[in-house]
Amino acid sequence: MRGFTILAVVFICYALIASKLDRWWITAPMVFVAAGALLGPAGVEILPVALDQEAALTITELTLALLLFADASGVRLRAVEGDRTMPERLLFIGLPLTVIAGALLAQWMFADMTWATALLVATILAPTDAALGLAVVTDRAVPVRIRRALNVESGLNDGVMTPFVTLFIAVVASEEGLSAHDWGIEALTQIGLAICAAIIVGLVGGKALLFASDKGWTSEVSQKLAVLALALLSYGGSVAIGGNGFVAAFVAGILFGAATNGKLDGSVEFTETLGLFTSFFVWSVFGAIFVGPILTHDVSATAIAYALLSLTVVRMLPVAIALIGKHLRVSTLAFMGWFGPRELASVIFTLIALDELKQSGPLDTLVVVATWTILLSVVLHGITATPLAARYGASIDKLGAGAPELAPVKEPDIRLRDLAGRHRPHKAGTTSPGG
Repeated sequence: MRGFTILAVVFICYALIASKLDRWWITAPMVFVAAGALLGPAGVEILPVALDQEAALTITELTLALLLFADASGVRLRAVEGDRTMPERLLFIGLPLTVIAGALLAQWMFADMTWATALLVATILAPTDAALGLAVVTDRAVPVRIRRALNVESGLNDGVMTPFVTLFIAVVASEEGLSAHDWGIEALTQIGLAICAAIIVGLVGGKALLFASDKGWTSEVSQKLAVLALALLSYGGSVAIGGNGFVAAFVAGILFGAATNGKLDGSVEFTETLGLFTSFFVWSVFGAIFVGPILTHDVSATAIAYALLSLTVVRMLPVAIALIGKHLRVSTLAFMGWFGPRELASVIFTLIALDELKQSGPLDTLVVVATWTILLSVVLHGITATPLAARYGASIDKLGAGAPELAPVKEPDIRLRDLAGRHRPHKAGTTSPGG
């Protein structure tokens, strides 16, 4: 318990000076990854976390389920009416191209990787998270149109990638002889059952909760607890019937948001806040299990090279291709391409892959590559978000009102996983000519 006690002290200390650290460009993931690495097995060995600990893995999986549900329920493409093409292109053109580019690069750089493992690596590292670069989606110097596109993309791409992670884990398991089942049938069965669970929990549960709320049968607290229960039920219910819990949580969140039409967004924030709290534990686990060991053993130059290319070329080129014809400036394409920080979902997908596939040569490479990519993203995106957002915003502000970046659009409704306090949620409906 000593390690967990110290970790709790770290959390309290961070909470007390979160705003101060934010001004120094030090983010929560930086703090808790460092804490995990120092307290874990590769450090002073007082944080007893290991992948084979069922409690740690359960908390990790529930954290992703809560955040998938909350993000999906709050980010709706119809909220960007009149300007849907940018987030849609990022999700349905840029995201697949990112996976393809990442897989091609992994297969070329690592001789021991099969195509299935390369695709799994690329899929794990494809999701992005605006929470790791908060200034990008909250700094009003950055045009609303750009902030909104990045916010919608980051809110949905982890859920979009979840079934593909499931699929490629099943393929790799089949290749490694870890599964006797047909991988295609197994993956499709899990996804199909997950969707069934999501419809019941997200759609029916959402409508029932909204009906009860309209009738005055609920209280503010009971609504928050009900939303949390629905998020947990979507995951747990799907797993209980053999479905994929993450797919269920994501789809249930979308259906819940549609069923309630955003009327219960305030209640969803409680679920997201709980997910934020447990995410600090997950970042600490990442630091203890993955970051500590790779920093204290032989450093893989090839893995670092892949990580840097993954954060730049593999992300930037697909973004540029996806936005062809939007007449955006090169600086805008570079800005949007750079701010694709790898997120908590990538950490959890890596943990799940390690747990499902156990130890093997290609898997060891997968873990090292994913760890370096996520670690460098946490550091580089964290320290560059504020200064680059300010610099980019200032450059765009000099353009005339006719610039595509400054097209008048509605301010996005953004719920943020942040303790710094300098950013407040923006209510949708405010029209702005720029930032």
